[in-house]
Amino acid sequence: MFLASIPSPDRGVWHLGPIPIRAYALCIIAGIVVAIWWGERRWAQRGGAKGTITDIAVFAVPFGLIGGRLYHVITDYQLYFGEGRDPVRALYIWDGGLGIWGAIALGGVGAWIACRRRGIPLPAVADAVAPGIVVAQAIGRLGNYFNQELYGRPTDLPWGLEIYCRTTPGYPASQCTLENPGPLDGVAVSDVPLGTVHPTFLYELLWSLGVALLIVWADRRFRLGHGRVFALYVAGYTAGRFWIEFMRTDEANEILGLRVNNWTSMLLFAGAVAYFVLARRRGPREEPAALRGKDEPGPEPGDSDDSGSPGTEDEPDRGQAGDGSADEAPAGDQRKVEPGQ
Repeated sequence: MFLASIPSPDRGVWHLGPIPIRAYALCIIAGIVVAIWWGERRWAQRGGAKGTITDIAVFAVPFGLIGGRLYHVITDYQLYFGEGRDPVRALYIWDGGLGIWGAIALGGVGAWIACRRRGIPLPAVADAVAPGIVVAQAIGRLGNYFNQELYGRPTDLPWGLEIYCRTTPGYPASQCTLENPGPLDGVAVSDVPLGTVHPTFLYELLWSLGVALLIVWADRRFRLGHGRVFALYVAGYTAGRFWIEFMRTDEANEILGLRVNNWTSMLLFAGAVAYFVLARRRGPREEPAALRGKDEPGPEPGDSDDSGSPGTEDEPDRGQAGDGSADEAPAGDQRKVEPGQ
């Protein structure tokens, strides 16, 4: 077979003297950097001022980290509160545990504050950063891979994920099980896996990348605005998260037999679809002038209104794609307009 199985890393934490270097944290940071970088490019190419997304991130990122942790602690409170639990560990964000919807919700509050200060529309900002956010989520899932967490049921499929026992001086190998392979800062003591499971981190990573491609294509094709790109991202991501949640075996609270994240996915999917449909009434995408905010200069020469992937440029708007209008050459311009230009 092409694959026998996917081995897990032997550890998720390295030490430089007394300083722990955590793969989970590095993945989160890398995802944030990618989201800001790509969001900046998309914002500038739509006509907004360069540096705007970075300025907004100063508010949104801290709010998002707090919100992500709160969502995780609230929905998985049994991990931190109750008999034999240490509530202080709820603050240990470096040990993993960020709920994306708490991060989006509270991060959105931070972004709204920043947008109000600059006088720019939040929905347009959300559209600009949506592809970067979902790619950041994909990168973040690599952190779960290094942590050996959030995987699925045992499987004999050729892409199954091998789980190893990891130990520390205070955690002997005899306590390792497939459900609890050891501390996050442990080191694998054997190359014989405890078992082979569904790599749900990989399923979500690939799904997220697919959603990024979908929303970039839809934005380029239909020139979406007023938060519709972000709504499409939410709908696409939650559709995948719903079925992936059924495969996970980590401890989670349930409501009427379904995991909390299944309910969250269903509700957010319905809300996103409704918003996507209703926001169409607001008309064509926001004009570049609306994105410049208070006392911000216009776009620099060479910038274009591009909602696609990094490193590409489109023709300027000559009509709202999908509404029956066609690209036309400006008056007095005798150049031939090729089909598909």
